[in-house]
Amino acid sequence: MPFRPRYTGLIERYRDRLPVSDDTKLISLGEGNTPLLKLNNIPKVLGKDVEIYVKYEGLNPTGSFKDRGMTMAVTKAVEEGSKAIICASTGNTSAAAAAYAARAGIKAFVLIPEGKIALGKLAQGMMHGATVIQIKGNFDEGMQLVKDVAEHAPVTIVNSINPYRLQGQKTAAFEIVEELGFAPDFHCLPVGNAGNITAHWMGYSEYFDDGIIDARPKMLGFQAAGSAPFMRGHMVDNPETVATAIRIGHPQSWDKAWKVKEESEGWFDECSDEQILAAQKLLAEHEGIFCEPASATSLAGAINELNAGKIPEGSKIVCTLTGHGLKDPDTAIKQSTSPLVTVDATLDAVRDAILNNIAD
Repeated sequence: MPFRPRYTGLIERYRDRLPVSDDTKLISLGEGNTPLLKLNNIPKVLGKDVEIYVKYEGLNPTGSFKDRGMTMAVTKAVEEGSKAIICASTGNTSAAAAAYAARAGIKAFVLIPEGKIALGKLAQGMMHGATVIQIKGNFDEGMQLVKDVAEHAPVTIVNSINPYRLQGQKTAAFEIVEELGFAPDFHCLPVGNAGNITAHWMGYSEYFDDGIIDARPKMLGFQAAGSAPFMRGHMVDNPETVATAIRIGHPQSWDKAWKVKEESEGWFDECSDEQILAAQKLLAEHEGIFCEPASATSLAGAINELNAGKIPEGSKIVCTLTGHGLKDPDTAIKQSTSPLVTVDATLDAVRDAILNNIAD
């Protein structure tokens, strides 16, 4: 059997494409190398002749794509002598920052909007030992506070304004190309702060410039209708959506994302909360893939564009699923229609419950 090298994380795997040296101490939890899964059933349900793949970033160590950027941000923070990191978060960034800070042996401070964060994400930050500061405001207010605090305290910001975050996140595009052997025709992503769509374009562009791929995908960014500054053409002060991870009205990568749209000849669009939840349920029930609501925005958007004829049949599409469904179990349970049956602990009762359900 031929030997296959085992990479301990994405920095080790892509060291020659990342801003690290041979002496850099890597802070890693074995992130990256997430599955690229071809959807077998949903195209049939839709009645569309397309290939749809999902990049399941929810299988990163803390359950979201944020780990890709955080391994780089924390590695560089430690290399530069930082003893503490700080971020504003709708949940996933705080979980990743707390975990990687714990791994590095440094302190993490996270600002989250009170009552606006899924409990799975809050639990992660607290369990990893971060100092969690709830503010009576939204993410955008928290982000401004983080910027202000960093001017007065010895902390390193690890939100996506940190350039090393995008360096780490671009590796998802490398993995997609290596798995498929080419770049997809369209790449669909949820858009909140817009760092991820920017990072993916960086990755595809590097491989294109090096002649590894012959063409780059059209980049499609999808927002929740109640939190869609790219669709409004201006910042949104009070964003609202069930997709808490993209409940952001003032994207930090605003200019970069517009540039990606133009260079890739892609576009932005929006999905209703109902469409987002329907796509989440479709993935779970027809493909066995459980993602959080914000993640499903990429598939909801792809479905909308297919139905509108903006994505032609015969296309190869990749949808990024940014976070695992267990990040927000409450929302999943609320919309689930699967029966929860309570019976006596007897053979007859259990048998009848099974037979009745089969008959239905």
